[in-house]
Amino acid sequence: MEPVPPLPRREPRVITGLGIVSPLGIGREAFETALATPELLSNRPLSPVETFDATKLENPPIAEVRGFDAAKYLGDKGLRTLDRLTKLMVVAARLGLVDAGIKKDGAFVHSSPQRAGIVSSNAYGSLEAIVELDRVAKLEDARYINPAKFPNTVANSASGYVSIWESLQALNVAVSDGNCGGLDAFACADIYLDSERADVLAVGGAEAMSEALFLAFEKFGALSDKTRLSEGAAFAIVEPAAHARARGARGLAHILGFGTAFIPPEDDSTLVHASSEALERAVRDALADAEVAPEEVDVIASSMLGVTLFDRSELRALSAVFPKDTCITAPKLMLGETLGAGGAMGVATALAWLGGTTPAPVVQGTAKAKTRIALVTAMGFYGNASALVLKRYES
Repeated sequence: MEPVPPLPRREPRVITGLGIVSPLGIGREAFETALATPELLSNRPLSPVETFDATKLENPPIAEVRGFDAAKYLGDKGLRTLDRLTKLMVVAARLGLVDAGIKKDGAFVHSSPQRAGIVSSNAYGSLEAIVELDRVAKLEDARYINPAKFPNTVANSASGYVSIWESLQALNVAVSDGNCGGLDAFACADIYLDSERADVLAVGGAEAMSEALFLAFEKFGALSDKTRLSEGAAFAIVEPAAHARARGARGLAHILGFGTAFIPPEDDSTLVHASSEALERAVRDALADAEVAPEEVDVIASSMLGVTLFDRSELRALSAVFPKDTCITAPKLMLGETLGAGGAMGVATALAWLGGTTPAPVVQGTAKAKTRIALVTAMGFYGNASALVLKRYES
């Protein structure tokens, strides 16, 4: 019996645009300009909090998108009932669709509403809206709850609003996998593109600052001068290579491979679990999927943040896979911990490096003059881990 010939390898997906709202800036150009002159959050003075009343707190270590005004990008109408998470997501998605050349002046110039969709991640949803409604119900009366704000309490409400505002009618998928969700969204997007559910997908994640989110991490003892809780939204516009070529799109990167793994803690009562074994497995699977050898990777956008337990576990996993001189960086030291948006922020950073920006801040190894292949990693709080391989776009 003759062996079955292997299936032909499919062309890698192409990233054709990026929309980002982050503490470093709004829009791809502003973001990349900030990365060109990197500054660690630990070296930046803490500023007064804008997102909630922090007068009773002493210099909370957070990083906000300061001065964010959604009306500047979306207009004044229809914003009253939207919470901060939704506004961050809609603005980032709109900027990405324009950056990719899919939309201009609010209208589709390529593809169509029926063939465009969104795959997004957030770890804690619209926590601001949930807490507000709970406060009204407990401190006043449930009768005074604003019904117009109730939809914001649903986990996928923010991505639903993006679909409505940007007329993305093909599909609307919300991924919830903690810190790994921002990378897992790219794996989900690949499945939907493969099944021809859409031709264009806005893929990424978002997280919004709120008092409840800050207090949870502060009480858990997870924040410090080096470890700052952050917020933002980032969406990459992902297309099949043939679709991008047919419309003459400018490419930012190829998506070569993805890997994910989960190793549970030995004790069921363990609240947080940093698994170097899970990350090592995810990285090896991503490299195998991409058909890339470890020595071919020029730079790694790790998820190291300044939390010793997790940073040591991640560095241990990466050191087990890659040569000692491989450049390992920690973008979160500039961006902060954006949780469900973290993986998407890592992708945004890698896109800048692939486009010519020098990788920073370097934790180990030496950055090469040019980046051709980048790996983005995400380590979850509960034993999960994910990895994504990107390559500089070549037409």
